[in-house]
Parts: sequence; structure tokens; C-alpha cells
Amino acid sequence: MTEATYTITDLAREFGLTTRAIRFYEDQGLLHPQRAGRNRIYANGDRVRLKLTLRGKRLGLSLSEIRELIDMYGAAKGDRQQLQRFLEVLQNRRSALEQQREDIEAVLGEIASFEQQCHALLKKSAGNKTKKRSRAGAQKQLSEI
Repeated sequence: MTEATYTITDLAREFGLTTRAIRFYEDQGLLHPQRAGRNRIYANGDRVRLKLTLRGKRLGLSLSEIRELIDMYGAAKGDRQQLQRFLEVLQNRRSALEQQREDIEAVLGEIASFEQQCHALLKKSAGNKTKKRSRAGAQKQLSEI
């Protein structure tokens, strides 16, 4: 029984990628297709590596981290070592994401504060419609935000 093979177009269609993206992953050492003349022939192992690569990208891992994890699997050094390294990578990624979340929450808090100040200034200026405002006065209020 022969192993299933795939063309670059087959993989691109299945995973919703461009053929250029698949060639890029090949250039990065993540895929290792056979060649038949100028055509690339991907084995099921390449398909699995591509699937793992895309999963790693979704997790926010770098290509070098993905390659290291996939290569560990291929080298059969043992599931324990691979799982320990994967946990380490995941913990690092979680820490980075938690820091980003904290940063985003801080920025959102600042935005909310600015919005409140702008609403207050608009409300104040609506009450003072009869008074003409100077450009300098409006700029001063904005600088207070």
C-alpha cells in the first residue's frame, strides 16, 4: 500500500494557504517534500508538520520554536522531553500574553478616562453655547486632558 501524497496545491487548498506560504515554510526547514522534476511531492508527514506549524502559529509561537518542537518529535528523543519543552514554550507564551493583557487593560483605562473628560468638556461647552470661545481656550481645555 502506498502512502498518500499531496501536491502543493492540495495542501494550499486544504489549509487555506497560498502556495507561496507553503514554500516559505519549506524554506524555513519546516517541510521536506520530495521532488519529481520541478514538482514538489508532499508525504503525509509533511501534511502533519504543516498542520502542527499552523497550530503553533495560532498559539503565537515563533517559527524557530515550532521547528524545534517538531524536530524533537521527529528525532524520537522521547515524549517526556518533548512535552517538557512544549510546556516551557507554552508557559513563556502565556506569560507574554498575560503581560499584553495587562498592557491592554491599562491603555483601555486611559482611553476611558480621556473619553469621560471629552464628554465632560462637550457637556460644558454645550452649556456655554451663548459664549464665544476663543481657539486658545479650546486648546487649553484639550491640553488638560
